[in-house]
Amino acid sequence: MNWGLIGASTIASEHVIGAIRANGHEIISVLSSDAVRGANYAARHGIARSTTSLDELLGTQGLDAVYISTTNEKHHPQALAAIAAGKHVLCEKPLAMTPAEAAEMVRAAEAAGVVFATNHHLRNAGTHLAIRELIASGRIGRVLSVRVFHAVHLPPHLQGWRINDAAAGGGVIPDITVHDADTVRFCLGEDPVDVVAKAGTSGMGLGVEDSVMSVWSMPSGAMVQAHESFTHRFAGSGIEVHGTEGSIFGRGVMTQKPVGEVELVTVDGRSAVPFGTHDLYARSLGVFAAAVAGEGRPSADGVDGVKSLAVAVAVREAARTGQTVRVNYEGF
Repeated sequence: MNWGLIGASTIASEHVIGAIRANGHEIISVLSSDAVRGANYAARHGIARSTTSLDELLGTQGLDAVYISTTNEKHHPQALAAIAAGKHVLCEKPLAMTPAEAAEMVRAAEAAGVVFATNHHLRNAGTHLAIRELIASGRIGRVLSVRVFHAVHLPPHLQGWRINDAAAGGGVIPDITVHDADTVRFCLGEDPVDVVAKAGTSGMGLGVEDSVMSVWSMPSGAMVQAHESFTHRFAGSGIEVHGTEGSIFGRGVMTQKPVGEVELVTVDGRSAVPFGTHDLYARSLGVFAAAVAGEGRPSADGVDGVKSLAVAVAVREAARTGQTVRVNYEGF
């Protein structure tokens, strides 16, 4: 497959370019709003072309798919343009600024017959796949509760619009809560019904929230407690799943790297759970390419992106109003 990058981004530089090439694919063009930055980015990464024109990129001969990693408010129009041009799309989370916009993107892709996916990298981690399998196989019985702790320190080179630009989709909720929503959905196989939340600033946010805590109700009766932040240097991250017959402790697993540990605790004692240490993004791109070839579906498709965004939007609304907010999945 031949790919175009919509956005000369850090995440593409650090993770996705290598993952595309690890699957034997080519990157033939990159779009940047700044011509000089785009040309330098292309030269640095061995990409033949750079452009400031979305139409020019989408018209590149031989282009099969695009990866969108621009700021959040641009995802919706850029994805719709790519879909209209007949290109397969892998889009960064959150898919859009609202679940309604994200749903429009999904339905447009369905109508055009192209593959549309969300880059929820965590569900490609060996740790998360192992946790999901433990739950699905009944090793901990009926799930009673989940605790997700994803309070980290956002490094300076990733701050920028994420901490000060609400119009671009800044804030910890669209940046991290969407990941945790997808992780819970992936591991439990069910969607949150409603949420309560508190959000605020704890040292980094400038006009947007940098910390949030929320509780979600699941259809099964399980409860989920989630904590996300940009300001916690030493908190660590992880997920705990507690059931009637045991508990799962995933420590250091909410990360872009295949690291951390998973422990199962039952009446028989504690045991370390083995997991694959493959590259998360390489797996995601491989599954995406298989879906383009008609084999299965992406690891996180467009509907997954709609639903993770819907949970995040509900969390933000609950924090704003102090009320319990029902999650609106836009008909999905």
